[in-house]
Amino acid sequence: MDEFLKEMADILDEETVAETDRLEDFAAWDSLAILSVISMADDKYGVVFSAKDIKSVVTIRALFDLVSAGRKNDSAG
Repeated sequence: MDEFLKEMADILDEETVAETDRLEDFAAWDSLAILSVISMADDKYGVVFSAKDIKSVVTIRALFDLVSAGRKNDSAG
């Protein structure tokens, strides 16, 4: 989780972020940030999402859970 938080802080152009932070509360949370999350999830975790998938989550923790679930589903298949 710590590495994910660091990556999200970079994407959101923040010093730090917390699991409970709401994505919509960040000024940098826009379509470019969503594309960056999609790219990061693919590069670092081997998980592919659509922008619609990413937009369905509210908090950073929920986004982490989405990525984690994708990794579990990928390894099960």
